[in-house]
Amino acid sequence: MGVFVFATSLIFMKGILTVNIRIRKLKAEDAEDISKIYNSIIQKPVDADFNSLIKKHAQRKEDACFVAEIHGKVAGFMISYIVTLGFGVEKSAWIATLGVDPKYWGMGIGKSMAEEVFKRYQAQGITDVYTSVQWNSPDILSFFKTLDFHRSNFINLCKTLKKE
Repeated sequence: MGVFVFATSLIFMKGILTVNIRIRKLKAEDAEDISKIYNSIIQKPVDADFNSLIKKHAQRKEDACFVAEIHGKVAGFMISYIVTLGFGVEKSAWIATLGVDPKYWGMGIGKSMAEEVFKRYQAQGITDVYTSVQWNSPDILSFFKTLDFHRSNFINLCKTLKKE
């Protein structure tokens, strides 16, 4: 899997600044940077096992997990995985989570990572990519709608277990 680079322009009051954004495969050593980005978005500490989960995703060759870099620093991430057995669903992919450092929002980073995810799964013959979004998150819901996501035939179910 190669490295993908695209340029985007930021317009400031006194001119235009072009920024190169590099999209590359997730590496285990990205876990700490991803944790910081995730923390800046959710505004609370990440779970203790968050970094180890990121590192595990970095080891999985068949999944499409990417980071975006600006000037060599991780500015965004997208974690996805393949599901081979489901309730009446063919082999499919799921976008589990994504995040972009808030100071880089609006630059097309999330969209660029998603497009690389789609290309990767298309090459593997996967035709359906799913995600799950809370209804009270209009920003992320809107983001996925711009990528042509729509309601699926799934109903998310949840059972809350009592803490012991």
